[in-house]
Amino acid sequence: MNVDVLTEVVIARPRPVVSALAADPDHAPAWYEYIKTVEWKTPRPLAVGSQAAFVARFLGRRLEYTYEVVEWVPNERFVMRTADGPFPMETTYEWEDAAGGATRMTLRNRGTPIGFSRWLAPVMGMAVRRANRKDLAASKAALESST
Repeated sequence: MNVDVLTEVVIARPRPVVSALAADPDHAPAWYEYIKTVEWKTPRPLAVGSQAAFVARFLGRRLEYTYEVVEWVPNERFVMRTADGPFPMETTYEWEDAAGGATRMTLRNRGTPIGFSRWLAPVMGMAVRRANRKDLAASKAALESST
């Protein structure tokens, strides 16, 4: 069973501000509760082919995986993909203008758990959805308070 979670938030900040922060792996530990560390595997700046290693704690397990940037259109779309670890995942961010100078940010996580993790796919989907909603709400609050 595949996991495919789409989450959306409107942030009262301009698109370049929101996308610059969301697409920077260095900000992930501050934005996402489960991500503990990020280490660049390729030189900065961010570009297609860039790689960053993430360490997360999710569903009581330590997860280590490396994302590779597969698409990067500044201020519009950012896609990272990993094939290693127990849960190969693709993460997509999209940004569009919203009313009043705000930004609509869409976050999509999709993947196919392998091995033992495949039996947890329904639980993983719900957990990812809950975590994304919580993390995007916190990100919204942080960005909007920094105006």
